[in-house]
Amino acid sequence: MQALIRSMQSDHPGKPVLVVSNRPDAGGVRRAAALGVPTAIVDHRAYPNRAEFEAALHQKLQAYAPDILCLAGFMRILTPDFVRHWTGRCLNIHPSLLPKFRGLNTHARALEAGEDAHGCSVHEVTDDLDAGPILGQARLSIRADDTADTLSRRVVALEHRLYPAVLRRYVAGDRKPVVIDETLV
Repeated sequence: MQALIRSMQSDHPGKPVLVVSNRPDAGGVRRAAALGVPTAIVDHRAYPNRAEFEAALHQKLQAYAPDILCLAGFMRILTPDFVRHWTGRCLNIHPSLLPKFRGLNTHARALEAGEDAHGCSVHEVTDDLDAGPILGQARLSIRADDTADTLSRRVVALEHRLYPAVLRRYVAGDRKPVVIDETLV
């Protein structure tokens, strides 16, 4: 999220209008505020059900009228009704080379599977978890001494390059996938 904001605060066709979190303790909210971006908390625990939480989230978003939603570290599965409202205008970054390792614990799963490469993907959000059209992927070689933690840190560095590059293209109307391949280095 911070990499997206910094990118958009320079020579970028998009501008950040709001950072929202469902967690009051989210570090990204503090970092966004420090970068001058409005922030909001819509704590899912304050609502009796998912529909009411998403209605409050939607209301908060509408007040700022974003053109595109960029999910980053938002660990709530959004319902089909919410997703449909933002169809074609909602992106997510996922720490795997989709379609491999959808869901959680991607780094450990890649290691357990004996993969030789891993990375991250930016995709459009659809009703199907981590299955929307892929707009970009960044890959790196898995090292023999990698752990889930070291792999996570290396992939996060790629995420900080990939997501801003994809968003730049996406805002300009270009859906051609961005590819960063560090396995060739």
